[in-house]
Amino acid sequence: MIFRVIEYMKRVVAIVMMFSFLICLSACGTERQIDIPSAPQEGGVTEECKNADGTKDGTEKPNHSQSSYLVVYFSATGNTRPLAEYAADILNADIYEIVPEQPYTDADLAYYTGGRADQEQNDPAARPAISGSVENMDQYDTILLGYPIWHGKAPKIIYTFLESYNFSGKTILPFCTSHSSGIGSSADNLRSLTQNTNWLDGKRFAAGTSKQEIENWLNENDMKPNSTAVSAKIGVFNFEKHTVLLNSGYEMPIMGLGTYSLSDEECYDSVTALLESGGRLIDTAYMYGNEAAVGRAIRDSGVPREEIFVITKIYPGTQFANPEKAIQDALDKLNIGYIDMMLLHHPGENDVNAYLAMEKAVDNGKIHSLGLSNWYVKELKEFLPKVNITPALVQNEIHPYYQENDVIPYIQNLGIVVQGWYPFGGRGHTSELLGNNVISSIAEAHGVSSAQVILRWNLQKGVVVIPGSGNPAHIKENLDLFGFELTDNEMSQINALDRNEKHDWY
Repeated sequence: MIFRVIEYMKRVVAIVMMFSFLICLSACGTERQIDIPSAPQEGGVTEECKNADGTKDGTEKPNHSQSSYLVVYFSATGNTRPLAEYAADILNADIYEIVPEQPYTDADLAYYTGGRADQEQNDPAARPAISGSVENMDQYDTILLGYPIWHGKAPKIIYTFLESYNFSGKTILPFCTSHSSGIGSSADNLRSLTQNTNWLDGKRFAAGTSKQEIENWLNENDMKPNSTAVSAKIGVFNFEKHTVLLNSGYEMPIMGLGTYSLSDEECYDSVTALLESGGRLIDTAYMYGNEAAVGRAIRDSGVPREEIFVITKIYPGTQFANPEKAIQDALDKLNIGYIDMMLLHHPGENDVNAYLAMEKAVDNGKIHSLGLSNWYVKELKEFLPKVNITPALVQNEIHPYYQENDVIPYIQNLGIVVQGWYPFGGRGHTSELLGNNVISSIAEAHGVSSAQVILRWNLQKGVVVIPGSGNPAHIKENLDLFGFELTDNEMSQINALDRNEKHDWY
């Protein structure tokens, strides 16, 4: 948004800055090229830029909590892309990738070969063409601009982008990935390409930077998602991305793997099969005795940690009595850096104190989101007023014979996502449920299995599914839920199967 009341003052400041910049050029002479790696790698050691307060020239640090954000990035080798995606997810922002009309090849990116990147970076007038454009740039107040460092500078295609739009009155926060070069000089060069723009001091990140680090950096710059925009999307399943936005601000896959009753080796193999098939949601627990196997499979998978969502649980009794130790034990057994979500396994003595201890672990970054397992309407009404962080998820037994049609909407109306365990009815009941005539006929009509129909029925009810399996073929099939859709009539047919028949004691 352009604040016209102070526009005149901004012009004055810009003129003063320009004179200061020219004086600095006279004193410093020609810019010295920084030592660079043998190839234009993105990634390196994190380094703060010059001004620690996030502003320049003594201006007051703005409040961006209600800004409209656009995350813009250029990523020739793929290292800048995840950082941009993290920022967009955290801020609930739109995202735009700068795509060159002529894509860069490996030969183009080879340093000191006279290739395309060398030529462009050494040519002050080079402006590589961009394919596509940002529509309605005027609607954005704050631009987060990400890029790699090439020859100590931003790629010239970033210059093209900045010269293609009017950024007057907007705020730009740059960030980069670089092997050895900081962001300072690159950002300084870019500032001269815009007028009346509030440039915040950016930051350099290493390849592989976590989402939590990006969130911490955004918090340092007072950049938080618009609460009304986020609230409108919380709990709504995204069937294109196969995720749901939690009230904690994190996205979670809507289908995955439950590891109940899987032994150490079987659990390792099942989690490996899930990850190889593209699944990213894993549910475990202290009482399952396989947290270490889950962590080992994740570490051995080669899948970036940030792509995987792990849920574990602590149990009533000794763990609720000493929750700090229980939390640390889970972290140690999993050994994957942090826990995406921790649940209380079911109500019990000291459950409130255990949850409050988990809240502290959230504050310390050890856990990202909290939840409850086997909490129903009565239990939730008693529990929720006693805690500070609203659970992001409630996990209960849900299947066609026990549908919880009164509980599910109650939980969802609280802004809490519902997850179902025993989607196939549990041990001793699976064959009967999968062989149900109604479900089998619907499966035949769609050319899928009865298991896929049940899982899809859950998803269309807004219930996240975590079917358990030790069979790699079944694990893969249980993820293949988006090539068909149940009709309203088919949903009603399955809804009519409810017997209020609970198959476990929780």
